[in-house]
Amino acid sequence: MGKGGGCVPSKKKVPHVAGDSPSSATADDTTEIAQASSSEVVAAATGMARLRIFIVFYSMYGHVEGLARRLKKGVDGVEGVEGVLYRVPETLSTEILQQMRAPPKDDGIPVITAEELAAADGVLFGFPTRYGSMAAQMKAFFDSTGQLWKEQKLAGKPAGFFVSTGTQGGGQETTAWTAITQLAHHGMLFVPIGYTFGPGMFKMESIRGGSPYGAGVYAGDGTREPSETELALAEHQGKYMALVVKRLNR
Repeated sequence: MGKGGGCVPSKKKVPHVAGDSPSSATADDTTEIAQASSSEVVAAATGMARLRIFIVFYSMYGHVEGLARRLKKGVDGVEGVEGVLYRVPETLSTEILQQMRAPPKDDGIPVITAEELAAADGVLFGFPTRYGSMAAQMKAFFDSTGQLWKEQKLAGKPAGFFVSTGTQGGGQETTAWTAITQLAHHGMLFVPIGYTFGPGMFKMESIRGGSPYGAGVYAGDGTREPSETELALAEHQGKYMALVVKRLNR
């Protein structure tokens, strides 16, 4: 989708430069093409730019970030689509975060601004729960998208959720469910995973976060690490979203 963000997705074209021809390519051009990834060469040859799914999250203790990284792996596994990790701005002071024993954040993941969101072809939002709904940091980010809402730049973009809760009754479903209102006001398309994960959605032998709304993890007291099943579900969601975005952009 273009930055206009209309309800009908637009296909991105590689700009044509007047005077370019195979015979006029320089040695530098040849080297640049040779160094490009095969997917980028294919995209250039077909006149299509790679679709980008923004994975926008807030993570205090790293549980949501762990899911985000596996979501990206799933997205990147679909040809012609790439996942881009972003954090939302932190609203707590450094002093408070230290008192809460929150680990330092990875500087390799940039902080997103509301305006940048319009460039995404699809978005996966991740956040921990606070009393059954999204954390204040993510809500503050949504609150900052007023200009995008006014111009309807996010209308028609597919979006999904992934979450983290402390306990089994802590809001795995309500956290995602109550977040749908944010998408509705922007005119975005909510993409749940349903039961597409197959048998993994029905196993009862061990504790597993996640629901038909999206991937999820149980953090417990903060020391529990995501299980491989929870991470596999996140990877599946990333792949599923990539396939949906790709289909909508055909």
